[in-house]
Amino acid sequence: MIKTFEELESKQVACSKCLDGKFAGEDGKRAIVLCGGTGCLSSNSAEIRERFEKLVAEKGLSDKVTVNQVGCFGFCSQGPFVKIYPEDTLYRMVKIEDVDEIIEKDIEGGEVVERLLYVDPATKEKIAKQDDITFYKKQHRIALHGCGQIDPENIEEALGAGAFKGLARALKMDRKDVVDEVLTSGIRGRGGAGFPTGRKWMFAMNGDGDKYVVCNGDEGDPGAFMDRSILEGNPLAVIEGMMIAGYAIGAQNGYFYVRAEYPIAVNRLKIAIKQAEELGLLGDNILGSGFSFRAHIRLGAGAFVCGEETALLNSIQGQRGMPRPRPPFPAVKGLWDRPTVVNNVETLACIPYILREGAAKFAECGTEKSKGTKVFALGGKINNVGLVEVPMGTTLRELIYDIGGGVPNGKKFKAIQTGGPSGGCLTEKDLDAEIDFDNLVAKGSMMGSGGAIVMDEDNCMVDVAKFYMEFICDESCGKCSPCRIGTKRMLEYLTKITEGKATMEDLTQLEELAATIKAGSLCALGQTAANPVLSTLTHFRDEYIAHIVDKKCPAGVCKNLMQYVINKDKCYGCGACAKQCPVGAITKTDYIAEGKKLPALAIDPQKCIKCGMCVATCKFGAIEKK
Repeated sequence: MIKTFEELESKQVACSKCLDGKFAGEDGKRAIVLCGGTGCLSSNSAEIRERFEKLVAEKGLSDKVTVNQVGCFGFCSQGPFVKIYPEDTLYRMVKIEDVDEIIEKDIEGGEVVERLLYVDPATKEKIAKQDDITFYKKQHRIALHGCGQIDPENIEEALGAGAFKGLARALKMDRKDVVDEVLTSGIRGRGGAGFPTGRKWMFAMNGDGDKYVVCNGDEGDPGAFMDRSILEGNPLAVIEGMMIAGYAIGAQNGYFYVRAEYPIAVNRLKIAIKQAEELGLLGDNILGSGFSFRAHIRLGAGAFVCGEETALLNSIQGQRGMPRPRPPFPAVKGLWDRPTVVNNVETLACIPYILREGAAKFAECGTEKSKGTKVFALGGKINNVGLVEVPMGTTLRELIYDIGGGVPNGKKFKAIQTGGPSGGCLTEKDLDAEIDFDNLVAKGSMMGSGGAIVMDEDNCMVDVAKFYMEFICDESCGKCSPCRIGTKRMLEYLTKITEGKATMEDLTQLEELAATIKAGSLCALGQTAANPVLSTLTHFRDEYIAHIVDKKCPAGVCKNLMQYVINKDKCYGCGACAKQCPVGAITKTDYIAEGKKLPALAIDPQKCIKCGMCVATCKFGAIEKK
């Protein structure tokens, strides 16, 4: 048990020395570290770890090497990762069958397994160290502190990385001074709205009676995995942030609301809470300060609307997850009608840094009105899919090309969707725009929680808008008519457009309906539901008109407006595509070229269901969209 500030500091010094020793190999041991994030675990990272542990035991290397897991490395498209300390050698795309070679060549022989090193696509140079890879060079980790370095299930490694230093400093300060420190830092809520975190805390601090802190871990945006990765990689940072918030506003209880689809994050959060309680860092009279705090976990069933803070509070209370009218806001009347601070995972993960390093240090990074960093889940048509944390003010061009590695297969960049279903599309003319809360809103999109989906020339923007509207329709709670009925009508219009059945009058009705839903909906889900439609109409109106007037989908995505044809000059008549066609739409034919009768194939457009099997089968690129 750690009962005093002095005991905590002594423990942190010892743990830091141990962690540094692991990285530097000062104890004479080498360390094998594996990514334990969801992405790598789905690619057999756990089995790879078991194989390492088995070989280390069989070869009698236990006194020379350790094996453990850490959180997400971030570079998801190159996982699973294995890192060897103290050399800091990073192996990527490791398979179970590679383990024996790593043990034999690297661990026993001291030789780098070069075929498993990252290869820079521009220079073709093999890179052995993580920090030398372009993907990482422009990143700055604050919220992701410790992820990819410490074992998330080992509190001693977290203490070695600075855990609870921020809390220790906060407990020696007046509550108001803690709130002022957060205000001075300029941090704004990372959940999407960008409301100043310190102001929210101040409102709750001035309330009376029991108070609560709630961590919003209900990450529901398609393609988003920021909060999940933080909880999986360093759950104690989020717990510490919640405790600092609790001390600042005068709360003794905090609730983690995490969706049940995140079992790894939930399990590691449970382990972190238990270990903190066992050390006396959670519970009664923490560090002898008189401050008591307990953390609880509530699992969400996956309703997207529960990401809205008032719907989330209803869910915690055992009620249906539906939003409440605001005001009053949760900071005044929240959980069980008591003052409640609701912050998302990333926001709380930044708080320990602010108290540990100081508000001025945090404010050094970012722009004038958006301080610090932002974590993005970068996905879609991008070479380097992964989790990135960049300073506010980084341009979209840097995010997509310098960090993301650009668009695959030489395709042309078309748009990037930020903010998920609540956001909008930004185009090539916006690539030099700086990323911050106000700038993205001014461009017709928003920060959101941090999803960033890249699209190329093969994406139909009408189809993209339809995808997000389908999602919104499924996730609307139905409490207010504009959202419940309006989004359904919008989806019907979008469906008519993609099927080539719409008129220009329908397009006018779609725009008018979007404005009505935006103005009349109860919560942010409905108020932002039309954003993907409005932004695609702004930037890609010509595609909507092509669907309506020309009855064509320029990207060749909407099935009712395209057909597959066989280019006879490329077709060898092998018949492979015909064998794979599930409806027998491909038949043999002949055609004349240079005075000769040549075999070829043809697709019956009346039978074709446009499944794409023929395209996937043809080795000669003879099947094209028309």
